Amino acid sequence: MKHLRLPSLLFSILLVWAFSTSFSAAGSAQKLERDSNAAVARFVKQFKGAEQFINNASGYLVFPEITKAGFMVGGSYGQGVLRVNGQTKHYYSVTSASFGFQAGAQQHAMIIAFLSDASLKNFIASNGWEAGVDGTITIIDWGKSKDLSSISYEKPIVAFIFGEKGLMGGISLEGNKFQRIIP
Repeated sequence: MKHLRLPSLLFSILLVWAFSTSFSAAGSAQKLERDSNAAVARFVKQFKGAEQFINNASGYLVFPEITKAGFMVGGSYGQGVLRVNGQTKHYYSVTSASFGFQAGAQQHAMIIAFLSDASLKNFIASNGWEAGVDGTITIIDWGKSKDLSSISYEKPIVAFIFGEKGLMGGISLEGNKFQRIIP
């Protein structure tokens, strides 16, 4: 069994490195802004009431492309922007590692909305915020026909995953680490 783990680990590291290197090499601030704007436009088009919803949030993170890959051992990486009042305040990366039965590769976009000023301030003040440790993010599975602006949430931080491409089972934000970056 030990002999199987090392190739799996090396394969997963190689996949995540390849995806993250290609993204970060092209990850200038202008490109990240352009890609984030396109992701927000897709989100607004896909979900009724999304524009009003993110405008009412205290702030939101936009990750236009997160790449997840793995074979037994996996990882994910993406870069994004934090917007407050529609203006970019900071740039962030998100990374994760996972172990267990998994195989494949997938890319998706993600918007994380901070619904309270306290949750936003806590996130900004942290250095290396980790989902599940420093705060809980609720993943919203919301139908395209429902209106996002008409709902209220009990949780202060919610995430929307959309634009999935590729094949890999399940998405969890538990253990994702967010770091401020300078693209």
